[in-house]
Amino acid sequence: MILSASITEKSFGSNVLYTGVSIEIHDKEKIGLIGRNGTGKSTLLHILNGEDTDYQGDVEIKNNSVIVSSRQEHHGHENKTVLEYIQGDLPDYKQLTYIIDTYPATMGSDEKKIQVFSDALERFNDLGYYQLEDELLQAFETYQIEPSAMHRTLGSLSGGQKRMIELIKVQRSRGHLALIDEPTNHMDYVAKAAFIKWLGATDEAVLVITHDRDVLDNVDRIIEIRDGISYSFRGNYKSYLRTNTNQVSAEVNEYDNVQRRMENLRQDVIRFRRLKEKARNPGTIRRFKSQEQKAAEELKKLADTDRPSFWIDQESTATMKTKLNETYDKYKATNIKVRTRSKETTTSNRLLVQTDSLSLGYANTPLFENVSFSLHEGERVRLHGRNGAGKTTLVQAIVAKAKNLPLICKQYDGSIAVEKELKIGLYEQEINAEYLSLTLTEALEQILRDKGQPISMQRVKQFLSDYLFNPASDGNMPVELLSGGQKARLQLINMLADDPQILILDEPTNHLDLPSIEELENALMQYHGAIIYISHDSFFAEKLQGTTILVGS
Repeated sequence: MILSASITEKSFGSNVLYTGVSIEIHDKEKIGLIGRNGTGKSTLLHILNGEDTDYQGDVEIKNNSVIVSSRQEHHGHENKTVLEYIQGDLPDYKQLTYIIDTYPATMGSDEKKIQVFSDALERFNDLGYYQLEDELLQAFETYQIEPSAMHRTLGSLSGGQKRMIELIKVQRSRGHLALIDEPTNHMDYVAKAAFIKWLGATDEAVLVITHDRDVLDNVDRIIEIRDGISYSFRGNYKSYLRTNTNQVSAEVNEYDNVQRRMENLRQDVIRFRRLKEKARNPGTIRRFKSQEQKAAEELKKLADTDRPSFWIDQESTATMKTKLNETYDKYKATNIKVRTRSKETTTSNRLLVQTDSLSLGYANTPLFENVSFSLHEGERVRLHGRNGAGKTTLVQAIVAKAKNLPLICKQYDGSIAVEKELKIGLYEQEINAEYLSLTLTEALEQILRDKGQPISMQRVKQFLSDYLFNPASDGNMPVELLSGGQKARLQLINMLADDPQILILDEPTNHLDLPSIEELENALMQYHGAIIYISHDSFFAEKLQGTTILVGS
């Protein structure tokens, strides 16, 4: 066993995050860490790597074990070159480099120093550090980072590039345990396949926070944080769904039994109270009073127990018995409410977008050539291709045409036609910077204003409630401080606020938890308009279906 952790309490102010999180990680084990947005998955990684010590409990690490983790923030590292940054986090690299660079000038005939120098050379070679730059260049190619970026400052890179650098650093560290946070967000299908291949082949144990079902289908075990407690599930994602269904079904039955018991106790309290009031014999009065108090005490104890967060995937609920399904529906966890007009409300088959032999790019270099497709109302088109192939450029061109704006790219050949005054709902990978300085309420009001929609506090609160924000407390939260999952939910509101005729989604499942992804999939499958989507989530693409258009080579 490499690591064992038992966290009995972790809090942020009055918010109790954990009450019983226990984790054991064994050699070479691959673990997926899941949980609803806000349950503390990233916080747990910070505890395990030693960055966060403000908790009650213990973390034990096997002697001489090397733990490597990806960073989310890079304060203090911005001016380092990417190569310097990676080297600085590699096991023993600094110390070995210091010995190799400085000892020849000072060791002379000192046998002890000569031995240390010799051992350092051997260790440096064993760790493969002589071939480091060549290996990094190969990894840069896999994750589509320009080779020149190796000698640029870390602060000059985009957020997506930094995420790839973190992954390259972790993979090259070859420690005993790798802690990785959402590695496949912003990855294309080639890079994701490379990561999954590495995950299966590496000798390191890996704990990875992810809701990417392609990744979860390739782990040995899944740990879920739910209601402040950790639950362990042997096997991959498909195994998790089966086991979770059985476990949650039992919990739902138990909770329903408790609710029925509480209702019986309420009736008992009322009944014993009335009997006590009607009784005249002092002994009888005492007996009914005692029975009333006993029922009231048990009722209070049961009432103080919080309702668990129940979630079973949709496919599994379809196989459950009717009574159990009805009970689950009564108690299941609150999910986002994606409100769209369904397909049944329209019979239109209008042509909304059409491209013919289209070629777009910048300067004198086309990003792609000969892209042709037509999109009618109710149809779906999936744009597929590597990062940088021009998928986002194509989307931007469609939006510009709909708004009668000039293209920001160059059109080399072909044509692109969009229905006039087409109302588009756009989901981008990054939230618009203009909202970051606003509070959540101010951002929602601005979204409605920009879309020409009526603004009222009642409507704002309805949006907050539908997308799992607390209308009473979350409205004053600065958008820039929202979590990735919260920003993703704000993006969904922005996309759907004015009931658009066409949706354009760029990697919509990034940052969403599993129940939210399922709710989004269900809403999109019923959506009345057309959809253009970019996604490297094979589960998501299988649900939405549609015509796949290859963009780029």
